[in-house]
Amino acid sequence: MRKIPRTVLRMMVFLAIAILPWFYVSRARGADEKNAPASADTHPVLVELFTSEGCSSCPPADALLERMDAQPIPGTQLIVLSEHVTYWDHDGWKDPNSSAALTDRQSSYEDALGLKTPYTPQIIVDGTSLLRVGDPQQARDIFEKAKAVAKVPIRIDGVNVDVGNPSVLRARIESDADSDRRADVYVALALNRVESQVLHGENGGRHLVHVAVVQQLTKIGKLQKGKSFEQEVQLKLKPGEDPKNLRIVVFVQEPGPGKVLGAALRPVS
Repeated sequence: MRKIPRTVLRMMVFLAIAILPWFYVSRARGADEKNAPASADTHPVLVELFTSEGCSSCPPADALLERMDAQPIPGTQLIVLSEHVTYWDHDGWKDPNSSAALTDRQSSYEDALGLKTPYTPQIIVDGTSLLRVGDPQQARDIFEKAKAVAKVPIRIDGVNVDVGNPSVLRARIESDADSDRRADVYVALALNRVESQVLHGENGGRHLVHVAVVQQLTKIGKLQKGKSFEQEVQLKLKPGEDPKNLRIVVFVQEPGPGKVLGAALRPVS
């Protein structure tokens, strides 16, 4: 139920490769700005990729997300998240970064977007636009539209590893008021870069690279209509996680899940 026909998956591989050249534009500029906080004239756009190491069509989409993470679009900060789902885990290879919570998040999107079934790879922009991998003009239109929408400012400050307890990461999240809408506030902790040698399944024998791999995604509160938001958060680090390879992503999203009203990124160190 959660897979699309293999012939369609092969076509998606071809289409994903076809779109990659567009994201090389301005890459030299983007390399210096990767993971930097957005400036006043830079518009954040949240890009979620639902993927799996067990899916043979996903590596080109993973590579596409890496290009996006290099910040190829002037005036836009693409805040990317790689969200690994579980429904490929029984096909010969268990993705070490897969999460039932992320599978549930994708399923919620299917209901909200009126789709029949989840599939991988799937890219959703700002919670409402389904990016068709392999359609450069549609991608341009989606990102131009997204960058033109005013976003709720979000700030991530006070990021530090607890000196007394190095397994705890602390941060302060602040958001300005939105006069018209209520929304949920989410915090994601993601690995900047993950490399994996897949031994079995459809990608058996391949060395895969991922960026912005979500390790935990938590709803920490609500942005109430006409009120600002401020909260101290504590995130539990997994044993062996290197803070230098971590980023915090915060986004404000209408229930549903619906439209993303604002997003921000902050490297841990």
